[in-house]
Amino acid sequence: MALKSTIFKAELQVSDLDRPYYGTHALTLARHPSETDERMMVRLFAFALYADDRLEFGRGLSAEDDPALWRKDHAGGIELWIDVGQPDERDVRKACGRANQVVVVSYGGRTTDMWWAENRQQFGRLGNLTVVNLPLEASQALARLAGRHMRLQCTIQEGQVWIGTESHSFHFEMGRWQIPVKRGGI
Repeated sequence: MALKSTIFKAELQVSDLDRPYYGTHALTLARHPSETDERMMVRLFAFALYADDRLEFGRGLSAEDDPALWRKDHAGGIELWIDVGQPDERDVRKACGRANQVVVVSYGGRTTDMWWAENRQQFGRLGNLTVVNLPLEASQALARLAGRHMRLQCTIQEGQVWIGTESHSFHFEMGRWQIPVKRGGI
């Protein structure tokens, strides 16, 4: 008998001073049996980073052609594709062909550094790709915030992130390894 996903509920308050975006989201996260708290919370952080009323979680690890999160336009086209971890370069390239904007939120410390070194040159050719890196300490601290019912606040300003609950919070700086190339215009 197959194991079922565990359901987590989160109330997430986002204050993104860079965009500017301010909102509260009631979220339901399904954690696949093979998914760690760390990966699930990185998905939740990725939601905070790109929070929007149309941003949705993908079907999860069991659906290979789905991202961790995505935002579609009203016609069903993919505006934003977000993946977490260290996806295969071929999958990232495929996502860049399907979506207007692709974001990879990487985490994992040394393994992520090796993944970036191996893929950096190929990713540099993808003009609609953003690669963000979370320090190992940040992804591990996010994992410690995991609970079946969470109330989280996240503030983002100039690459600095403050995230936490009423009783515990922490701060970290995101690494921006690659940002999209602007085409045309100013």
